[in-house]
Order: sequence, then C-alpha cells, then structure tokens
Amino acid sequence: MKRIDIRDVDHLPGRRIRPSDRFRFRCHPGVKCFNRCCRNLNLFLYPYDVVRLKNRLGLSSDAFLDRHVDVVLREGAHFPEVLLRMADNRERTCPFLTDEGCSVYPDRPDTCRGFPVERGLAYDAAQRRNRLVYFFRPPDFCLGQHEDTEWDLAGWEKDQEAGDYHRMTVRWAEIRQLLEENPWGAEGPEGRRAKMTFMAAYNVDRFRQFVFESSFLKRYAVKKKIRQQIRRSDTELLKFGFEWIRLFLWGLPASCIRPR
Repeated sequence: MKRIDIRDVDHLPGRRIRPSDRFRFRCHPGVKCFNRCCRNLNLFLYPYDVVRLKNRLGLSSDAFLDRHVDVVLREGAHFPEVLLRMADNRERTCPFLTDEGCSVYPDRPDTCRGFPVERGLAYDAAQRRNRLVYFFRPPDFCLGQHEDTEWDLAGWEKDQEAGDYHRMTVRWAEIRQLLEENPWGAEGPEGRRAKMTFMAAYNVDRFRQFVFESSFLKRYAVKKKIRQQIRRSDTELLKFGFEWIRLFLWGLPASCIRPR
C-alpha cells in the first residue's frame, strides 16, 4: 500500500473512487485477457499475505521466504520490500498460476484481491491523520473493465472477501510510515533491531519461538489469554508482533503488552 500526500491525490494516475462511486468490472475465463495480469509482476507481499500463503502451502515461514520471496532493500530506504518471486520462465508468471487460474485463490495476496482497485494511505497534514484513498486502475489490456457488472467499494470488498486483508495491510502501512524516518540510527537497516523487526512482521514461526523460548516473557508482561491466542494463531501473533514493533522501536503504548 502506497503512502501518499493528500495534496497529490487528484494528480495520480487512475480514476479516484469514493465510497459512493460505482465502477464496472468482472473477471472470468470468458474474457480473452484471463490470467494475463498474473505475469511479469512486481507484486509486493504484506505480512498477512505471507501468513496466509505459507499456511495455504503447508510451509514454514522460513521455507516460504526462501522459496517464494525476494527481499529488496532499495537505495535510501530503511526497511526492505518483500516481493513474490516470479517463476523462471519466459513470461515470468506468478508461481501459483495454472492453466485453470490461481492455485491459491482463497488465500491470494491483498493486491490481487483488490485488483483493479488500488488503495493508498494519504496523510492529511491539516487534520493530522491518515486517510484511505482508492483508485480504479485496470491496465489497458484488461477487458474485465468493459463488463456490465457494477460495484461500489463496500460491495467489491465483500465479494472478494478482502476485509481482513485490508485491515491488516492498513495496520502494517502505518508501521511502514513510521519506518520511513529511520529508527535504526548508526546501527543501520542491517542491524539487530532491523532484523528483529523483520522477523516479527514476516517470519511468525521464528517470532513465536522468540516469544516463548527466549527471555521475552520475563521482560514483557503479556496476559494469559493473549499468550494462549498467539501460541495457536498466526494471525493473532502477527497482530501482537505489530504492537511489539511499535513498542520496541518507538516506545508507543500497546494494549496487549508492556515492559516489566
């Protein structure tokens, strides 16, 4: 999810859509471009995407990251991007694409789930808060945009079962926004704190080991109910990890954890 200055919103490509606006779209095997959008992508994966995909595939976090992810630290950035690694073929297709379509469709990433609607987190300096903004941006080759089925944003989100994804991505986007200010200092983005932050966000299996098999619970007070939830649920553990990152890096108060 992109961070945007609210003053730039109306100058960005695509048609901005608001909750009351409607758009037309339907993707199905009958359109000639079916699956064409699943090729040669720079597809960013958010932490919840990784949780859903690795569980869908029956992989550990380590195995999924090793097999399916490229971690890229761009020049001038303070935290890496996580991209889905495309298949090693001429068209660089999504590794989960088959002749019948997406093989992980029920657990497809947030970006795929929202397509052709893109979201951004726009900072409104006047109101000192973030606002979600939406754009209808199908590529030119997409024939689904000429179908008759009509949607509003709420209907599209419900149809694509995207609510949980969207909420988790917004949580992560707010942390990414804070990471843009370089919390590492002289330690840099390759240091211990950066690696621990990446673990909490993208490697829930290792983070669970860290919480329960290190001195973590001696240093942080966590209620019994929360401990039970994060022991068995990757999603709850990821939410907990987000709270811990905010506390660990910036000392921001967390509802489920506090230093002893």
